[in-house]
Amino acid sequence: MARPKLRTPELHDRIVRAALDTLATDGLERLTTRGVAEAAQTSIAAVYELFGDKAGLVRALFFAGFAELADSLDAAHPDSDVDPAAELRVAVDTIRRFVLARRALAAVMFQRPVADFAPGPAELEGTARVREHLVVILRRCVEHRLAAGDPLDLAHVQLAIVQGLAVQEAAGWLGTSAASIERRWRLGASALLRAPG
Repeated sequence: MARPKLRTPELHDRIVRAALDTLATDGLERLTTRGVAEAAQTSIAAVYELFGDKAGLVRALFFAGFAELADSLDAAHPDSDVDPAAELRVAVDTIRRFVLARRALAAVMFQRPVADFAPGPAELEGTARVREHLVVILRRCVEHRLAAGDPLDLAHVQLAIVQGLAVQEAAGWLGTSAASIERRWRLGASALLRAPG
């Protein structure tokens, strides 16, 4: 009698962890279902059964990346009595560090490098914690008259600014000195804020 196949949540998580490790060390171009199966010490059939195909595995990485980034934002969240501009700088710096440290994962999250994977409504819902974190901060900025506009619109623009700056920095295009890079990051972090006074 054949042994029953066990496709447990633990196996799912082990495969996702193996895929994240592969992505971090080898990049997206070297991410294969066979390689991930070997790293997770399971069969290719198990990967296909749990994720469908490589696009399904990339989809799982997309969700894992946004969950990790949201956890980082939650952990970096300053006390509520901190002024909203400082809170925004902390959030921007947290996203910056994440994108620079997890470049391949950030590409999966923000750049859509896999043709077979196009985020739909469920995936966009998976980004909600990150988006809401920025919306809350920018709502406080609006309430304190540090910014003007719809907090959701501001959050989308702020995230686009951070992504763009991080891509530029990773490619070595943001400046030739640490001082110029930091100056441009400060400018990007405060681009949506009104000048004091």
